[in-house]
Amino acid sequence: MDAKTKQRYLDNWFDERNTASLYHLVAELEKDPRISEVYTRMEKIELHHARHWEELLTEGGEEIPVFQQSTRTSILAWLARRFGAAMILPSLQTMEQSGVKSYNMQPEAKGLGGDEAGHANIISHLSRTTIRGGIEGSALAQIEGRHRATGGNALRAAVLGANDGMVSNLSLVMGVAGATLEGNAVLIAGIAGLLAGAISMSLGEWLSVQSSRELYENQIAIETMEIDRFPDEEIEELALIYEARGLAAPQAKVLATQIMENKESAIQTLAREELGIDPEELGGSAWEAAVTSFILFAVGAIVPLFAFIFWHGLTAVFISIAMSTVGLFALGAVVTLFTGQEVLKSGMRMVIFGLVAAAVTFGIGKLIGVGISG
Repeated sequence: MDAKTKQRYLDNWFDERNTASLYHLVAELEKDPRISEVYTRMEKIELHHARHWEELLTEGGEEIPVFQQSTRTSILAWLARRFGAAMILPSLQTMEQSGVKSYNMQPEAKGLGGDEAGHANIISHLSRTTIRGGIEGSALAQIEGRHRATGGNALRAAVLGANDGMVSNLSLVMGVAGATLEGNAVLIAGIAGLLAGAISMSLGEWLSVQSSRELYENQIAIETMEIDRFPDEEIEELALIYEARGLAAPQAKVLATQIMENKESAIQTLAREELGIDPEELGGSAWEAAVTSFILFAVGAIVPLFAFIFWHGLTAVFISIAMSTVGLFALGAVVTLFTGQEVLKSGMRMVIFGLVAAAVTFGIGKLIGVGISG
């Protein structure tokens, strides 16, 4: 076995073991035993794939190394324990899709790519399918994360908030630095930009979440009224939802009728199935979203501003650019947890966009400064 083939087999084995370990974790974290069983079955398939590569390595006279989780898997595992399994489902789907592309180009992986594609589809569509692995539609809504909306979306919002603060304030301070490097003008402008941006984002987030909550509350109130006044119509609507997900019409009608027998259960189910709303959360806390947005924007915005607190002139400009470059690359690297892209590619893309914006504003500031002084 040549070195290139050996490394390819080892990479495949390593990827399968990492994916299996994540499925094992989400199976443990999942409270619904039926959904947990789906994850467990997917874990077993990933381990079966890993054994396939182990056998090929052994046949080639190679030793199987001791498995250790990758850094990315360890981070995803921490996120899942901290925020719930829904946090890492997009990343798992991306990993499976990457496996499909890789296996399609490897003759030794015949048949494995189909399993990977199936897993990606399960993660993506299980919540829209009424019966897959013995789980009915009302339970499957959990896999989509609609009642745990603070999962992957929350961390994405965190990254974007910090990125907005960093890029916008970097552009601002570079624009002012281009116009003038005298006194504390850049520092004052940067502090003003940090506060103005953080307050604006915080207020916007509060209004967005609060408006969503009010809209959801109104929709649930309407749904409650319709259950009281038109129970038969609501049963028909719910049955149609289950039929659209693949359940036979008689079974769908029976399931819908059983759910509607309990008013509280009916409201909860219709809110989730028909409206896509979790009555227990209603989009989250507006104040929590506002405070979080303020902090995240401020954290990002302080990075390009920090240098101007201790240094002045071009020295501060160069240090600010250096710190912002590191910060932007780090944010780009965090994004790869969800996209599955290469860290270098994602990080450099974020750096290039941020530095181009800073260069443009610096140039504009320079022109304005020259025009005013002239």
